Amino acid sequence: MSFKNKVVLITGGSSGIGAATAEIFAKEGADIAIVARNEVKLKNTAAKCEKLGAKVLIIKADVAVDSDLKTIVKKTIERFNKLDVLVNNAGILTQATVEDENLIDVFDRTINTNLRSTVYLTNLAVPYLIKTRGNVINISSILGTSTLGNPKNLSYCVSKAGMDHFTRSAALQLTSSGVRVNTVSPGATRTDVLSNAGIQADWNQTAETIKVERVSEPEEIGDLIVFLASDKARSITGSNYYIDNGALLKN
Repeated sequence: MSFKNKVVLITGGSSGIGAATAEIFAKEGADIAIVARNEVKLKNTAAKCEKLGAKVLIIKADVAVDSDLKTIVKKTIERFNKLDVLVNNAGILTQATVEDENLIDVFDRTINTNLRSTVYLTNLAVPYLIKTRGNVINISSILGTSTLGNPKNLSYCVSKAGMDHFTRSAALQLTSSGVRVNTVSPGATRTDVLSNAGIQADWNQTAETIKVERVSEPEEIGDLIVFLASDKARSITGSNYYIDNGALLKN
């Protein structure tokens, strides 16, 4: 799966799934633009990718801020002159039930970060992806399909369900242009998403809660993302790939 002379843009590229995916693309010969708010972590990811021979562009930006979003594709094109793959990975996990007083504040913040940014960034990237007949990979979650019994995940679940529908709509629109759009929906994956949400991360307990024997590693998700972005998946568009160790089957 060679990505030599290909340019890949990854949001949420400073850690977890985004960072692991950037490294895998770098191993396959791609040049990488990585986006996140944490510049220190971005530099760590960039250094690993550069050791693998990739040219790397660091873009410090908050995908929930329109002015930042507008600069992401612009800076990528200015550096690399094209765009082949967009990975919409940035996201936050939030918790609030339908009865909580702060629900709307949590809901708006979650939708802006997880869903609106994906829609807007894809919109900005589409003209360049059409030129390269590239593709988009949206990183959703199995919580876009099921709450797994936790009503606190309301805003997160809605944002991911919306992303799944966006993928199908965008794929339908862009298929005639040769641009593919797909979704990857991970289950529990060993990243810093829980700690970033202020939730104590106990991955063994998480695995027990969702009735599976293990959680995924970020590299496993990255392998699937890279496959879907490759020519080996050239007939796949509008699809949602679950990678959850069977969690949805057991709930």
